Amino acid sequence: MTPQRFAKLRAVLNQRQPDLTVFADGVHKPHNISAILRTCDAVGLSHLHAVSIDGDIRQHHMLAGGSKRWVDVVVHESSAGGLAQLRADGWRLAIADTRDEAVDYRDVDYTEKLAIVMGAELDGPSDDSRSLADVAIAVPMHGLVESLNVSVATAVILFEAERQRRAAGMYDVCRIPDEVYQKKLFEWAHPNIAQRCQDRGLAYPAMNDVGDLIENPFA
Repeated sequence: MTPQRFAKLRAVLNQRQPDLTVFADGVHKPHNISAILRTCDAVGLSHLHAVSIDGDIRQHHMLAGGSKRWVDVVVHESSAGGLAQLRADGWRLAIADTRDEAVDYRDVDYTEKLAIVMGAELDGPSDDSRSLADVAIAVPMHGLVESLNVSVATAVILFEAERQRRAAGMYDVCRIPDEVYQKKLFEWAHPNIAQRCQDRGLAYPAMNDVGDLIENPFA
């Protein structure tokens, strides 16, 4: 870990947006999950929520390359259960949909505590997602195709969210609680040591200002 690398990790973590997330409802293709994870990281999201009834999403984590390390994946057994939990935690739900009442995706306030619900390409969002959503949004289409690839649509929507949040100064100050910040910073800087501590139920050792361990418990 070089001081420059540690400074980069801190700079990225300082801009994470804890109140913006994506909920992948039935998106199972590995390349789509990988692409969505990459966009989540690029925009500064800390979590991706996904539905995986049979656990196949967990198998796809490795396909996301380095993005998996920077964006945590929260797996739910059902759309209804996962979205109900988000709503109980105060999240507003914006679902990408092609129904007539959907509004232009640019007309939504992305500075709110918001989860963007993306359905599978062929089937679209589930009935549970539609019934729980607060607003339906759509990317205007001017050609013969009815919709974009789900990972492309996610990127389009997330970068509008990034534009609004950047204009509102939401990337200018760290918005993560200090305890969560320090834990995540250690896990990014020393993933192997962090995993060994977790396996043994040990607290993470202290780091100095440039990310070096003050004392390595496994030395």
